[in-house]
Amino acid sequence: MTNPTSDLKEKIRQQFEATPYPNNSLEESPKNKLNLLYVYNFVTPFYLRNQELINTKDKLILDAGCGSGYTSLALAEANPDAKIIGVDLSAESVKLARQRLQYHGFDNAEFYTLSIEDLSQLGMQFDYINCDETLYLLPEPVLGLQAMKSVLQPHGIIHTNLHSYRQRFFYYQAQELFQLMGFLDDAPQQFEAELVRETMRALRDDVVLKQKVWDDTFEQSPSLALINHLLQGDKGYTVKQMFTMLQAADLEFISMVEWRHWELIDLFKNRDDLPAFLAMSLPELSIEEQLHIFELLHPAHRLLDFWCGHPNQANLPERVAEWTLRDWQSTKVHLHPQLRTEQIKQDLINCIAQGRLWSVGNYINLPLKGPVELDPTLAACLLPLWEGEQPFDSLVQRWLVIKPINIVTLKPTSYEQACYQIQSLLSKLEVFLYVLLERGVYNS
Repeated sequence: MTNPTSDLKEKIRQQFEATPYPNNSLEESPKNKLNLLYVYNFVTPFYLRNQELINTKDKLILDAGCGSGYTSLALAEANPDAKIIGVDLSAESVKLARQRLQYHGFDNAEFYTLSIEDLSQLGMQFDYINCDETLYLLPEPVLGLQAMKSVLQPHGIIHTNLHSYRQRFFYYQAQELFQLMGFLDDAPQQFEAELVRETMRALRDDVVLKQKVWDDTFEQSPSLALINHLLQGDKGYTVKQMFTMLQAADLEFISMVEWRHWELIDLFKNRDDLPAFLAMSLPELSIEEQLHIFELLHPAHRLLDFWCGHPNQANLPERVAEWTLRDWQSTKVHLHPQLRTEQIKQDLINCIAQGRLWSVGNYINLPLKGPVELDPTLAACLLPLWEGEQPFDSLVQRWLVIKPINIVTLKPTSYEQACYQIQSLLSKLEVFLYVLLERGVYNS
């Protein structure tokens, strides 16, 4: 008797043996894709969970389901001096991943042909695990989560994702159609992808399925049909199912990866004039309930992309909004590592020289509504952060030099006024983790 789970895993393996994913060229580098590096830099989730700055040097990172190695390369770029271990079910993908890292000069990486369920065979414990575009393909995702948890350091964090059932509903309908037509009986390849294209072209433009799952993008890149309409093992999940899985695996939800794009309140025209029921109930809703309502109102995200870890590891101090002036005076300010490039620094200098607003969102785009734009004079206080961490008070003193006079009263700017203005600036940026604040300890 055949095992349906084993048969499905073999079909998935064969599909990615024939067409490794992602299909980025060997030469392509994610070095300038700051949004991607911001996510893959594990400084981001560690700070989000614990308001703690992590040094990536000598850390051990697992890329579970590494595919052709493009994510492994992004992890290596984003986390300098960390060691990358990649595993994948497809030997051809592992071969390409190994070649990719070597081509780009990353020697501190190892790759193995291994299923996620067998991670314990590595005999390693990881500080960070990346499982991107893979969990939803596993016959039993909870087993995958449990396997990753078993090799995760107590302080470690997992980044993984599931396909959204609500957002991809019509793709699952298309997969059912092409399963019925026999296109998924074996591992689909370019021949089956061409049959999909012929079918979709033949349909009238007002046919609902064609409207929902076909456009010029698929005509220009035929291989996209393989990872959408013909993806073996593809399954969709809801927010509630995601939390049920985490509970079954005894893992604690940390945050959605693009957390600012999941803000329920941002879906309303006026956040200060919400419907009465929601205005009263929102403060009492759990994060799971808020995400569930968001998903019902606005299923716009293809992925339920999240961070999780061992339970009871979160240890957040008081929110920045609750800090006293003494808290601020003990604080060291860091620029997020992915913003510390000479090009971004030069862009800021140009904005200051030309008196133009400086938009941080040009580099890492997080807010759902509108860019984060800064007055160039005030933003000039941030320039020392490109040299390294800065005490809060040194930024205040810099502002007193830049703006010694209150232009309304024509009186000298007081130290307290300068502190308030720099606090406001840093608080605005810290919400999106553009800056990271390391609060010190002082004697009471």
